[in-house]
Parts: sequence; structure tokens; C-alpha cells
Amino acid sequence: MKKQEKLRKLSACETLIMKLIWDSNGDIAVQDLIVRMRERYEKDYARTTMVTFLKKLSDKGYVRTYRVGRTSYVHAEKSEEQYKQQMLSEETDFWFGGKPSRLVSALCNSQKISEDEIRSIRELLDDLDD
Repeated sequence: MKKQEKLRKLSACETLIMKLIWDSNGDIAVQDLIVRMRERYEKDYARTTMVTFLKKLSDKGYVRTYRVGRTSYVHAEKSEEQYKQQMLSEETDFWFGGKPSRLVSALCNSQKISEDEIRSIRELLDDLDD
């Protein structure tokens, strides 16, 4: 099995920007990204600030920017799934001694879990045995 490339860490603001890009389900215009950042996260970044963040994300390998006419677009180079998997693995290692059972226990103790969710979790665990 090929070892997955380790992704570089994101700052809090970089994470918000990437979430917007991933949620767009395709390339997004920089101006639309600025508007969505303001609407969803109440962060009113100037275009120059957003471009600075995008440059950092590009340097880390997360995005690629390009122009079509006068409009700049952002394309995700790394998937949200890749990022979530690595983040969960690192957080599980750091906070829970590398034990997924401790992570699940913490989740169960911190949130109300419905019967449907419990059933779904059991099915996922049963599928791991196959």
C-alpha cells in the first residue's frame, strides 16, 4: 500500500478558506470566495488579504489559482477527505494516545447520539470485520 503524502498544517483562517473552496464543489472565483467568507464566517477580508492567504495555500500545495479574462479562480489540489483523514489521525494520536476507541468515547460523552447514529456506527464497525 502506498503511503499517503503528509499534508502541511493549515492555520485557522486557511482552514475556513479551504472549507469554502471544498464546499463549492468545483473551482470558485476569488470574489465569490470573499463574499462567502463574509456571509458564512463574518470575516470581511480585502482582496489583497485573500490573495495572500491563497498564495500561502498554493505554497502548501492545497490550491492552484488561474485567470480567465479578468476573473481569478481557485482550484483545490487536495481533497477535503485527505485533510480530514490526516487531521483525525493526528488529533487521535495527540489527544487520545493513538486509540480510536478513546476518540469515540470522547465523542459519545460530549454529544447526544441518537439511536440511528448508534445503529450506523455499529454497521460501520461490523463492516470493518469483513
